[in-house]
Amino acid sequence: MEIDLNKLVTHFANNHFKVQTVSHYKISPGSKGFEKSAPLPGFIFPIHGRAKYSFNGTPYITEVGSIVHGGANMDLGKQVIDNSNWEFIIVLYDINYLNKSGLNLHNIHFKLDIGGNPKLTSLLWRLKDVSEKEHEIARFQRENIFRSILEEIFISVQNRQNKGIEALFKQVSSYIHNHYMDNITVKELAEKNEVNENQLFYAFNKYAGMGTGEYIKQYRLNCAKELLINSENTICRIAESVGYMDPLYFSRIFKRNFGIAPSIYRDKFRNNPYSI
Repeated sequence: MEIDLNKLVTHFANNHFKVQTVSHYKISPGSKGFEKSAPLPGFIFPIHGRAKYSFNGTPYITEVGSIVHGGANMDLGKQVIDNSNWEFIIVLYDINYLNKSGLNLHNIHFKLDIGGNPKLTSLLWRLKDVSEKEHEIARFQRENIFRSILEEIFISVQNRQNKGIEALFKQVSSYIHNHYMDNITVKELAEKNEVNENQLFYAFNKYAGMGTGEYIKQYRLNCAKELLINSENTICRIAESVGYMDPLYFSRIFKRNFGIAPSIYRDKFRNNPYSI
């Protein structure tokens, strides 16, 4: 299942959690099995190889660059799917819910893509080392290291999401620049890029300061301004060339946006473009 990163961060920030066990495993190629997951929620951190896990029937491919979270007492299937050893670290934790609303991580499984993160790998080995010690300082270090691990996870996921959002904005805005004269809609743009309209709105609001529909309109109108000054085409033809088949509608939204009708704009700025 998908997890909202902001909700996950807020959840860990608002509730007390404690590491219970840290385990390191190396499993031979071809191994597989089916059992109940641990009675506590936990994270699976891949170190080497690839494996397929399923929690209550939902499959996840786990490999370096991703992390899987499993809930407590779930139906758990696992299979090594590479020709090399499957090596990983599991961190089981308990959480004391101070706020009963929101997520219940005991009942949730999900996957996070984090990409390569050498710092996270170093923290995991350090966590394993201190978890094998019994003195109080080691217990204190264990909790602090786990918090640092969570911080690295959250930052890595956020950075990857931001890069994905930026790439989405660049791809869709480039398409708009090349097809603004066509009858494009926000719904069609979302479907073409396999996202929903809310995701598209978020990307454009983040990088352009406006929604997708507003961006299309502003780009069309700015192109129309250039044509009004630099071409001899009629206003009707200019309206069509920037994607507006109804010249009256074009004139209305042009005046609404710039405070001046297209014809007056042309007369005023054609011979004095520097006054724009």
